[in-house]
Amino acid sequence: GCNPLAETGRSKLQNQRAVLNQQILRAVRMRAGAENLLRATTNNKVREQVLLELSFVNSDLQILKEELEGLNISVEVYQNTEETFSIPLVPLGLKETKEVDFTLPLKDFILEHYSEDSSEYEDEIADLMDLRQACRTPSRDEAGIELLISYFLQLGYVENRFFPPTRHMGVLFTWYDSFTGVPVCQQNLLLEKASILFNIGALYTQIGTRCNRQTQGGLENAVDAFQRAAGVLSYLKETFTHTPSYDMSPAMLNVLVKMMLAQAQECVFEQIGLPGIRNEFFTLVKMTQEVAKVGEVYMLVNTAMNQEPVKENIPYSWSKLAQIKSDHYKALAHYFIATILCDHELQSSDDEDQQEKALSQLYDYMPEGLMVLTVLKDKVQRKQLGKAHLHKAIVYHEEALRVCGLCKKLRNIDVLQEVLTAAHKRSLLKYAQQETEDDFLSLIQAPDI
Repeated sequence: GCNPLAETGRSKLQNQRAVLNQQILRAVRMRAGAENLLRATTNNKVREQVLLELSFVNSDLQILKEELEGLNISVEVYQNTEETFSIPLVPLGLKETKEVDFTLPLKDFILEHYSEDSSEYEDEIADLMDLRQACRTPSRDEAGIELLISYFLQLGYVENRFFPPTRHMGVLFTWYDSFTGVPVCQQNLLLEKASILFNIGALYTQIGTRCNRQTQGGLENAVDAFQRAAGVLSYLKETFTHTPSYDMSPAMLNVLVKMMLAQAQECVFEQIGLPGIRNEFFTLVKMTQEVAKVGEVYMLVNTAMNQEPVKENIPYSWSKLAQIKSDHYKALAHYFIATILCDHELQSSDDEDQQEKALSQLYDYMPEGLMVLTVLKDKVQRKQLGKAHLHKAIVYHEEALRVCGLCKKLRNIDVLQEVLTAAHKRSLLKYAQQETEDDFLSLIQAPDI
């Protein structure tokens, strides 16, 4: 693993996460003690004091959880340093754990069950513990993934030989919830294996955010990393269905899988547009289709994040970012189709049928009284519909900026503000360049893409 004392931005975040986890643990214990006392006492004066103490503890817990959420949205640390003008992607933080000593339980079991001299296996047990310790600070690359996978596979061997289902080995595994900071303890290996799988998925997300999204190779690697993250988390959801840690509950994992696939889709769109978007009819049709897909998947992510019981524990800024991205990419879809309509009049040399077919695929329906072929041929209708799409793009852009402004943590991410503002200005400029058809515009509502 990495040097745990190395002062990288990522290690500082993990160290802060570990400190917060301990503070949350203390607060949870204090709350549990106060609640027990409240149930036990009948003295009104004591009850008043306990209720007052409980309010303070709950307030402290809320503050600590908000600080933990702040770490979860500290996306800048994980982005590629060469990034210039891309909306940040969201990585998962690694789950924290306490140290575990396998020595005595395994040596006792070897002596008792296998009737062998357990001292002969001290080096192997030490290697296992060293491997686990290294897994607490994996490097953010394939070597880190291989390290975690290696330990996960070792756990399978250890479970078969030393952890019979009918007996507790006396080894207590403690892992902290990635979102709430609350610790979960178990004596069997299920929690250990599930947490390692979660961290494999989380590490893939960190690798994905680290990729250079200004190059084709970097974007390909990002897509691959987010898809792998989704695959690992999906496997975790299907295989370990009763993990007591909320961040690994089926509902939460379902949302995380959706989020990673959305980020992969976002990178696919960036990949297509990386060489530059030519102002050409069929190129813009392709871009419209791809960006509309990104907007749609982020809308589904945002919807999933706002469902119970996930809503209570998912970082608020994550759901707002999903909403912002949904609005932003929907706005881009309307901008692209507006550019098609405003900049590309049907010429005699154009393939009329192909253009009609391509444009038809972008719509579920057309506004009443409009036909795709008629719009292509009629300059006035093209302008009207183009301006209607630009108007809708501006509405979506403004909503994205509004939501961003309401969320303190997102408001402080400069590159996010810059991207949203630039896209908004571009749509406003395009709208201003079109001839005014105000009397007609009020009659046309741009259809969804």
